[in-house]
Amino acid sequence: MSKYDIAWQVMISEEEIQKRTRELAQAVDRDYVGQDIVLVCNLKGAFVFLADFCRELTTLHEVDFIATSSYKGTTASSGVVRIVKDLKADIDGRHVLIVEDIIDSGLTLDYVCRYLRLHNPASIRIVTLLDKKEARKVEIEADYVGFEIPDKFVLGYGLDFFEHYRNLKFIAEYKGPE
Repeated sequence: MSKYDIAWQVMISEEEIQKRTRELAQAVDRDYVGQDIVLVCNLKGAFVFLADFCRELTTLHEVDFIATSSYKGTTASSGVVRIVKDLKADIDGRHVLIVEDIIDSGLTLDYVCRYLRLHNPASIRIVTLLDKKEARKVEIEADYVGFEIPDKFVLGYGLDFFEHYRNLKFIAEYKGPE
């Protein structure tokens, strides 16, 4: 048995994710009528949500990526955040929508927001698929939230367990070794 042989329980189905993603895109479309926005995806976990979310958007948008690191091979954030891949887009004077897979402690997202503000965007808003408010260590709120979940370790739909299980089409709660 390897450390990757794990048990999980489905928390949010593929159908629920797709329905909620469509609703989030519709809300963003209403708020950004006639605007051109920059979607900033925080890699790696958010790429699956980003792909589905941007296909649902009718608002004109550009996509760019930023990558941060704070986990260092564990399932808990170290609290020390660093940028490992920076934006290519010029966001000066532009509306930015950060696309997140999950907000838990908020430390990474807070760091990313402060970093992006240095580039003088017209605005910064946040859309997240999952929000673990119970785990918050800093005050930060998403403007658009897919699902509020309890403080449990989750995987699937882009979220990983030691870089595995991102391909699951649903969100599952990690239950431990099999």
